Amino acid sequence: MSIKQQFIELEQFLKSRIIGQHELVHKMLIALLADGHLLVEGAPGLAKTRAIKELSTAVEGDFHRIQFTPDLLPADLTGTEIYRPQEGTFHFQKGPLFHNMILADEINRAPAKVQSALLEAMAERQITVGSHSFALPELFLVMATQNPIEQEGTYPLPEAQLDRFLMQVIVDYPDTEAEAEILALNRQEALTGESTPINPLSQQDLFVARKEVLSTYMAPEIEEYLVQLIISTRQPEKLGGALASYIEYGASPRATIALDRCARANAWLNNRDYVTPGDVQTVLFDILRHRIILSYQAEAEGVTADAIIDELIKQVPTP
Repeated sequence: MSIKQQFIELEQFLKSRIIGQHELVHKMLIALLADGHLLVEGAPGLAKTRAIKELSTAVEGDFHRIQFTPDLLPADLTGTEIYRPQEGTFHFQKGPLFHNMILADEINRAPAKVQSALLEAMAERQITVGSHSFALPELFLVMATQNPIEQEGTYPLPEAQLDRFLMQVIVDYPDTEAEAEILALNRQEALTGESTPINPLSQQDLFVARKEVLSTYMAPEIEEYLVQLIISTRQPEKLGGALASYIEYGASPRATIALDRCARANAWLNNRDYVTPGDVQTVLFDILRHRIILSYQAEAEGVTADAIIDELIKQVPTP
């Protein structure tokens, strides 16, 4: 079986375990293939934690969940140096960030100093304690969650940290049919006490898949279209209309890189060896919604980032 077929089967398996959240499952696999991190926003109880736990069982590697709270310290993430009096030396005790898959639950509940410790891990794939830096595993995926309902006692993520997330995925309630399937699955698990087994995908296969994704063909016209979508967020006045008054700051070059890699991963997961404009548009909302900074006028008029992205797709010529 080819590696691509393994991933297609992995996606089907995850969708059978995480009912009603097919978009979240698909975007998690895109993040895994694009070697990026995921910010997931949704109300409590929508299987966000279950999703990353199921993914960790289906991919070779270890998993750790961190509950972010206002009293969390950077050392609670990175680890700390422990003094050994019998030897007269310090020994570094690794923290939870030294795992392959991290669930940063309710990330906006932690203060800025903790968020900055996570920022270094996400951006540099290393952590620094004292004068020493320690490399993180090659397979390192952070999925952070935010609860949009309760905002008391939270610390909004700064733009610099938001930009480090490959995608921001919005999770909504499942429909009626999916709700009934959730009940059936829950009863089955309660009765048997077991979940459906799967042979884990090896890390080596994952790294090979990432190279295949990067080799997916993208025509020059598609690449130009991708670049123009990002440039239009920085120069919205060229498109005319009200976009210029709604965008305060556009997306960075990091968004261009993310859009390129995610569009290729989306095409690859759809069993194609070439990228279409539809692949770019499919991931565009998740790439840009946390990177476009809205103006005061947009916020006052209730204009959302998704509405602006929708307008970009309409106005930027599709090849």
